[in-house]
Amino acid sequence: MNLTEWRTYLVTQSNRSGGRDTEAIVEAAIDGGVDAVQLREKGRSAHDRYDLGRRLREATAAASVPLIVNDRIDLAAAIDADGVHLGQSDLPVEVARERLGPDAIVGCSTSTVAEAEAAEAAGADYLGVGAVYGTVSKDVPEQKDGIGTEPVAAIANSVDIPVFGIGGITADNARPVIEAGATGTAVISAITAADDPAAATAALGEVIADAR
Repeated sequence: MNLTEWRTYLVTQSNRSGGRDTEAIVEAAIDGGVDAVQLREKGRSAHDRYDLGRRLREATAAASVPLIVNDRIDLAAAIDADGVHLGQSDLPVEVARERLGPDAIVGCSTSTVAEAEAAEAAGADYLGVGAVYGTVSKDVPEQKDGIGTEPVAAIANSVDIPVFGIGGITADNARPVIEAGATGTAVISAITAADDPAAATAALGEVIADAR
């Protein structure tokens, strides 16, 4: 699987979806050409995330779209996801690799060059860098919220694995993130809160493709 071809990466969150269910958002994003989907759904029980994850696994597998699970290595294994995305306070990248195997996709959130280099050395396949423009979708320490595109450029120049900008990114402001060296962008509200998630996914993908 060539992660350097990914442009749009949807991170799900039902309370940012305008009352629509996550399955409908993911199906629309798939119609819009999304390259990867991450099951996040903070605030829901592990059981609910498992049930939802099994349904999303069917939809994404049918479309040959990778499914990644946020934080939970055990849940990723339970639903046969393609991989897991870890934060700095989650279990280490090495543990995910050991538990999920050599073919699993393991991503890691970073905001500094030191974090990025450590994640790459530990075996991460890609990095999520942000929050670039600030975010209202998750709790982020003030010093890591709205870091701008300069850290994206510094991190992209320091590692050899794909970098995805995250945090407040939309089709209107994605270009500078890509020009800074990001492979693509990971978004929540830009797709989940859009009136037309399929069109929003396609529009973001077009901006990224053009900026490349």
